[in-house]
Amino acid sequence: MDRDADARPRAEELLRELGLGARLTVYLASAPGAGKTRRLLEEARALQHSGIDVAVGWVDLKGRADLEPILDGLRIIPPRTIETAGSTFEDFDLEAALAAHPTTIVLDELAHSNIPGGRNAKRWQDALALREAGISVIGALNVQHIETVAPVAERAIGFPIREIVPLSFLQAADQVVALDAPPDLIEARLRSGKIVPRDDVERALAGSFKPQTLQILRELMLRTLDELTDPVLRPVKVSALLAIPMGLEDSAVFLRKCAALADATDLSFEVARTVENGERVEKAARAANARVIPSLPQAHGLPDWTNAGATIVAIPSGEAAKTIASSSIDRHVYIADPSALHVYGTGTEIRARHPYAQTAGDRLRIGYGRFTVYLGASAGCGKTYAMLDRAHQMKTAGVDVVAALVETHNRPGTMRMLDGLEVLPRKNGELDREALMMRRPQVALIDELAHTNAAGSDYPKRYQEVLSIVRSGISIITTLNVQHLEGLSDAVLRLTGTQVREMLPDGILELADDVVLIDATPEVLRERLRTGKIYPAERIDRALSNFFTLENLTALRELAIRETIRARQTTRLPAPFAHIVLGVRARERDIELIRWTARFASRLDVELTVVHVAPNQEAATLAEIQSLRAAAKSAGAQWLLEVDPNPAAALVRVSRQIADAAIVIEGARGKKRFWQAPAFARRVLDAGAGDVVLFSPAPFEPAKT
Repeated sequence: MDRDADARPRAEELLRELGLGARLTVYLASAPGAGKTRRLLEEARALQHSGIDVAVGWVDLKGRADLEPILDGLRIIPPRTIETAGSTFEDFDLEAALAAHPTTIVLDELAHSNIPGGRNAKRWQDALALREAGISVIGALNVQHIETVAPVAERAIGFPIREIVPLSFLQAADQVVALDAPPDLIEARLRSGKIVPRDDVERALAGSFKPQTLQILRELMLRTLDELTDPVLRPVKVSALLAIPMGLEDSAVFLRKCAALADATDLSFEVARTVENGERVEKAARAANARVIPSLPQAHGLPDWTNAGATIVAIPSGEAAKTIASSSIDRHVYIADPSALHVYGTGTEIRARHPYAQTAGDRLRIGYGRFTVYLGASAGCGKTYAMLDRAHQMKTAGVDVVAALVETHNRPGTMRMLDGLEVLPRKNGELDREALMMRRPQVALIDELAHTNAAGSDYPKRYQEVLSIVRSGISIITTLNVQHLEGLSDAVLRLTGTQVREMLPDGILELADDVVLIDATPEVLRERLRTGKIYPAERIDRALSNFFTLENLTALRELAIRETIRARQTTRLPAPFAHIVLGVRARERDIELIRWTARFASRLDVELTVVHVAPNQEAATLAEIQSLRAAAKSAGAQWLLEVDPNPAAALVRVSRQIADAAIVIEGARGKKRFWQAPAFARRVLDAGAGDVVLFSPAPFEPAKT
């Protein structure tokens, strides 16, 4: 059977992607003022420009003169009216829209309750009826109206939410797109009178528009979107940690450790029910904020996770774990000691181990510029366009902003967005830092943060140059694709089969004052690629069948959502262990294992010691060992060379000498023959190891074509 068969788009999905069926697209915003109405109208203008019959079913400009030119010239479905107690009310007219039957209808405020006399009680029901009639719908609503979010949102906002939309509506949509807006942007729109009347601005700022409230709503929006994102991937590629608490009377400690590991590695957390104590497992899983899935099938008395979606499978230590460690594994396995919970750190604040941690602290004392990152899943999602759009809004508000370095890639729409902005000249094709420092604007736009500068530049990487400018007091808005984060390079390779060359430290996002998600669905990205808006014509077909597959783009979008959530967190779960002891053999391929484990340790914010155990003094002088030692030093890890004829026992002994240490080793490869010695992982567990992570290179090996 073709292992990739399940990853191929079904016929009906392909038809929808190609625009050959009615579609429902919902823009989901965190709060009023995020730009929903403007986005809907701009989308309508773009569709009209491309020759599609589009009509505006309902938008409320709320007196905003800046939106009138966008609405002008668009076909509008006349509203239905009702008179009550001498007053006239207007509402969307579903029957008139069905009779007009345009290709696409724009429908704002989907949470709205219709006035009496219509077919449906709610506008979101009208949207479903339109799609059922063969009319595509582009609509919008705020996340606080979703039934699963409303109870939390009410506590944050401070007043009841009356208009409720079922989560099933979003699940039924063909596309749900996030409109992520920073609190300072919403505040600027609020103060300009674009959200509430000017007399109500101060009251709104002290109430539902407080920065902390807006941040809570942003996180609720992103978490809702993350739950809706369901990538069609092979089981070994799914970005999840699956915990199987087999044989445990009390699984609370085990699941807390698994939750911390999932949190640090941007994985969703799922727990499989167990046959013997399913109810207790469900209760502990809820306490650990995990999703419970049905019990796994059994194979030879052990859980069979072959078809379970997870990158990491976690099991408690014991005899079953030893049996699993003796066999070849197709994904990473975390064997956790369920009897010991080592709480490393308080979890009350983020501990920044990256080289720029001091910069974050210094800014509080000497007033550096603000650092904002527009983060996207891939090229073409609209990061540069959004950055330029924000610049125009800032300029209108009187902010001194310049385009220091913007990569338009000759895209006409992006090039037009430069009109009206001051553009600084380049120096040998790169950012002219000296010219920017002499100009000293309040805000500078600098594109493509992960870019590698030309040889001979003062700074090898653009992000280093950007940080130096921030330290000078100039605020920076920049762009970044999620695949360039160093800590995600393994995940990107696992998901896409592509090794990203240009990388930068994960700590960049922790350092940013704000990370704004620029969201685009995989279908939209592929359509933009087909129409030549991302790459030139000669690269389109290859990109569509390689990096820009629906599978890859959906997975990268999921990573971008989770990284945005992670970047905004001020608290994190404490790591399940304080130190990693990596056991390596005298072989060249373990250099990559050192690099992977260093990235893994960085995500967990724990220390790393690389250990090689040589059987004798003569073996301790091999050239391969010197290469391993150099790799450990390059990765910022401690290096330890032990001489012992029993490497498994020596590795466990070293781990016990270090407080709260977990062991990382490569899992078994291939099928064990009866004459072979027990797998090294099995011997490590037999020697009394506590927490052990078995590394499997299988998920990272590019698929064969």
